[in-house]
Amino acid sequence: MAAIMNRYDFVFLFDVKDGNPNGDPDQDNLPRTDAETQFGFVTDVCIKRKVRNYVMLKKNRVTEGEYNPEPGYDIFIRQGNVLNPIIENAKGDDIPSRQGSLVSNYFDIRTFGAVLTTGKKASGTIRGPVQFTFSRSIDRVFQAEHSITRCVVTTEKEQKQQEKRENASTFGRKSTIPYALYRMHGFVSVVDAKKTGFSDEDLELLWESLINAFEHDRSAARGEMNPRKLFIFKHESYLGNARSGQLFDLVKINKLVDLPRNWSDYRVDFDINSMPKGVSLDKKHSLL
Repeated sequence: MAAIMNRYDFVFLFDVKDGNPNGDPDQDNLPRTDAETQFGFVTDVCIKRKVRNYVMLKKNRVTEGEYNPEPGYDIFIRQGNVLNPIIENAKGDDIPSRQGSLVSNYFDIRTFGAVLTTGKKASGTIRGPVQFTFSRSIDRVFQAEHSITRCVVTTEKEQKQQEKRENASTFGRKSTIPYALYRMHGFVSVVDAKKTGFSDEDLELLWESLINAFEHDRSAARGEMNPRKLFIFKHESYLGNARSGQLFDLVKINKLVDLPRNWSDYRVDFDINSMPKGVSLDKKHSLL
């Protein structure tokens, strides 16, 4: 499949309600925040993980048993993989040929790139054509902590201690954000796509994965997470017809109430009349 011929930039808006979109293990798994401003953020790695998970579901050829992806759509960074043997078993006697083998077999390497500098046959670094920024909340977030109880114990010792306390429950903690709207920016480079073979079919799958990123990632910790808007800017030129920041500035988010608690508490304005020449909106996949 031929690599894409057009550059893309995009703005992705999503929200969370009564959930933790991306816990910080260094902070007792509290929702991630900017320590200076208390605005929330979600790492690029978190959203890439959801894209990978969706592709694994979409391209798995079996419904039961071991993971069996369609050719060209395996996932390099997935639970259970041991990376060094994968790199060492890639076809080819030199780094370019081994990299070519890996990008042809693994969707996430072809899309996001990979660091392949480990093992006996270290194969350098591949820069992927698709890059995400951190997702930043539109407003400051409140990290709510909730005490939770459990009526069962894990050991006999705990059971005896519980009986002495007249069947007192064990306690735990749960952290959530009451509500937050997040904004992520993304970039798709033709220059890097030609190096990895990132194709129009791969691009279609990327948009589909973003739109459905939260549908198969439900958990008690996540609360309600939903995609809200996806503005995709398509450039006529492979180098681009406008700067990314110029396009991102066309999407403005206005707060309608002092303390937003729902998607309807915001208004998103898009200044389509200021679109630069040579740039258009991809209306097929955009959530407008």
